[in-house]
Amino acid sequence: MREARRKSRNIGGDVITHIPGEPEGPVTTDSTFLAAADATLVAIGAAIDHALEDSDADLDWSLVDGILEIACENGSKVIVNRHAPNREIWVAARRGGFHFRGDGGRWRDTRGGGELGASLAAILHEQAGLAVAFGDLAAPEASS
Repeated sequence: MREARRKSRNIGGDVITHIPGEPEGPVTTDSTFLAAADATLVAIGAAIDHALEDSDADLDWSLVDGILEIACENGSKVIVNRHAPNREIWVAARRGGFHFRGDGGRWRDTRGGGELGASLAAILHEQAGLAVAFGDLAAPEASS
């Protein structure tokens, strides 16, 4: 079991590096949001993999079509997904649902102002017993 943790726990395998059909140069606000949200979801998965290397926590994650599903050993799940119409990242967990919007280059909770990385780290520690540091989860600036 220890050897399996050294490999990526992404059982979905959806990594987006460029949005098909979109120009490589200046992009629209929607495509900027999608690229930033997808990069954030990939970074979250990578941070989970890194944290699992030194942990006894047992969880799996998959990233498919902008939805990151984290399955915890106790049967619970944490869902992190992009919500394009609102240009937000949404998190669903046992403790509730949270919406994060780009503000000052960071994903900030629309109600409490907390950062996505810190909030998700607390959720995963509480729900899965995993200590994880997410580092820089950059977001596009909020648009009016």
